[in-house]
Amino acid sequence: MTACTTIDSPLGELLLVGEEALEGVTLTSLSMPGQRNAPAVKPGWRRDPDRFGGVTRQLTAYFAGELTEFDIEFTPSGTDFQQRVWRALEEIPYGTSNTYGALAERLGVPRERIQALGAAIGANPLLLVRPCHRVIGADGTMRGYAGGVERKVQLLTHEGVLQPTLL
Repeated sequence: MTACTTIDSPLGELLLVGEEALEGVTLTSLSMPGQRNAPAVKPGWRRDPDRFGGVTRQLTAYFAGELTEFDIEFTPSGTDFQQRVWRALEEIPYGTSNTYGALAERLGVPRERIQALGAAIGANPLLLVRPCHRVIGADGTMRGYAGGVERKVQLLTHEGVLQPTLL
């Protein structure tokens, strides 16, 4: 059965969706308001914040600066190519960034397929916990982020990759 809940965060209200497991859930989606292709709560989904206790604790610790690596069980999804790209995202350490080109080279993705790599990154259903926000342009620019480029900047600033801007 599919369970869901929402939690408040510095990025806005996050929607957590998961498949019920013996203890808690296996996470299938983490999305934020205005996100491209974000799931909407469907009839038949059960709102059950208690099932997401472990996930919520980890997200709270992350935003408090107390957690740099998530230990959350995911439900596998996506094509083989997407899964390969998503596993590579999980290997980008907290406090660092990587470029699309470097990621493509590491995965053996030819230059003409970098757009497919970007599409796979953009299809990541687990924003934040599978850190697609850590992939930036070779020139340091903030390329697309399904949750919005301003949130990507916010996350990279939180992780110390970018310096806060003084106004």
